[in-house]
Amino acid sequence: MTNVAGPESVPISEPELALAAEFPAADRARWQELVAGVLRKSGRLPEDFAGAPESKLVTHTYDGIDIQPLYTREDALGEPGYPGLPPFVRGARPQGVVGTGWDVRVRHLRADAKATNTAILADLEGGATSVWLRVGGEALPLEALADALNEVYLDLAPVVLDAGAEYAAAAEALLDVLAEREIPPSEAVAVLGADPIGVGARTGEALPVTPAAELAVRVAAKYPKVRTLVADGLPFHEAGGSDAQELGATIAVGVAYLRALTEAGLDVSDAAAQLEFRLAATADQFLTIAKFRAARRLWDRVLEVSGAPAAARGMHQHGVTSPAMLTQRDPWVNMLRTTVACFAAGVGGADAVTVLPFDAAIGLPDAFSARIARNTNAVLLEESKLGSVIDPAGGSWYVEQLTDELAKAAWAEFTAIEGAGGVEAELASGALAGRLAATWDKRAKRLATRRDPITGVSEFPNLAEKPVTREAFESPVDGGLPRHRYAEAFERLRDASDQYLAEHGERPKVFLATLGPVAAHTTRAGFAANLFQAGGLEPVNPGATDDLAAAFRESGARVACLCGTDAAYEEQAADVAAALGAETVLLAGKASYPGVSGNVFAGCDALEVLTGIHAQLGVTA
Repeated sequence: MTNVAGPESVPISEPELALAAEFPAADRARWQELVAGVLRKSGRLPEDFAGAPESKLVTHTYDGIDIQPLYTREDALGEPGYPGLPPFVRGARPQGVVGTGWDVRVRHLRADAKATNTAILADLEGGATSVWLRVGGEALPLEALADALNEVYLDLAPVVLDAGAEYAAAAEALLDVLAEREIPPSEAVAVLGADPIGVGARTGEALPVTPAAELAVRVAAKYPKVRTLVADGLPFHEAGGSDAQELGATIAVGVAYLRALTEAGLDVSDAAAQLEFRLAATADQFLTIAKFRAARRLWDRVLEVSGAPAAARGMHQHGVTSPAMLTQRDPWVNMLRTTVACFAAGVGGADAVTVLPFDAAIGLPDAFSARIARNTNAVLLEESKLGSVIDPAGGSWYVEQLTDELAKAAWAEFTAIEGAGGVEAELASGALAGRLAATWDKRAKRLATRRDPITGVSEFPNLAEKPVTREAFESPVDGGLPRHRYAEAFERLRDASDQYLAEHGERPKVFLATLGPVAAHTTRAGFAANLFQAGGLEPVNPGATDDLAAAFRESGARVACLCGTDAAYEEQAADVAAALGAETVLLAGKASYPGVSGNVFAGCDALEVLTGIHAQLGVTA
């Protein structure tokens, strides 16, 4: 038998590993040269440009924060701190959510107790860990709360209430259920959801804060793990506010509640323990990560100057995927949006995350959409292992810088609110609403010009998609700050197109007057078709043809759009525009020619163009 040497007899050398050693050392100057080369080829950088070429790649947030194309060690802010320690940027707990994952919180809106109970049990069996339940008014009746929670182990699955102005009665109903289930007060975990300022923001009718504070005092004395008050940022987010405006207003709500709680007799630590903060998570993953990190820093500062010890200054956060970003058209894309938002909230350190179902903008979710929402959390937690890393964004030069700048912008908004008398005074005067509206106007302009694109709606729409129908649900809370969805203006045009189709048997059309061979016109024809379909207008593309006038007459369209190269426009645009006989002739590009009354191009006000064509063709919702 052959004698084989053991592994201990084999000498092993371990050379030092030098990553990227075979590449030349990188420096900023060389990177700038490469950036300049690419930008010049694309026409974005003039040959005589004297500034830093990367300045052409800087983007700006609605808070005026400049997002640089590159962050390096030079942008480091110094020691970022530690998870579980002030200023809590890296997390409110030292261990993060390692071993437990974040709280997978599912929202329920149905008024029927049996249907709600069935949905709750399905969610809990499918991975949810807490229940967010709307009660009172047109939602689940308070007297049906026990039935809706039948067979729910309330010591394992905390309940979060959303009762609007009826929060006190709802709280008593839930506490009665906990008593009936013989859950010891010391072990009961819940969020009673009192948010009188948030309700006032939604309805326009101010509610007193004192009763909520008095309820919290009674709860704190008996139920140490129950939180009474929620400082909800969603009203400010859905009104069109920026991230800093949402943060500043939400912190101001928290301060108003903190004052009321301490005036009612709680010390500042016990008062802080009564609060939960709710923030929107959007598909802008880095801003969302920075928002949750910055929020903890802001609240730590508030509690520090309020005299709270470090151990009591961590913020309890509930992230909700943004209702404003959800679409009714092509709602399947919402699965991608909510996945990114859930990822960002989890990485940002949220304690609880609610993924709204992809059909939430249409109506009540069905079993399929509820399952997808649950599984979004499950994939990120169980398969992607996001909860297994403490503060995964920590140390990123970009994230740390963005967190810092967002915290400063939000602090400026917060101090402005406080300087004007507090958030209740700002809501009563309309000043806060005015600032939110100004930001919405900026956002609406970017949406209209598609600088903020909405996939499936303003970009890459599908006119042939089958509509998704759901049982309707109308929010019972209205009258205060407006609720916007980013897709709403384009979707109104699509609704009008659908009605036109139902009445006329065909959609309103725009003829694409394609100049030259397919290779010459296809780029601009594709761009124009995409733009027109965003408004529910059917593009008619005849392809390469020598008789555009005949093709136009055959199409039955009244509006045409010239699509070709710049050279083709110089040679043919005026003649073709005259020969078509169209009521309106547009051109895909920025050039102007006789007979051409308008242009469509990247960055144009697409919404204005589409609305004008609708008006001309008599397309009304």
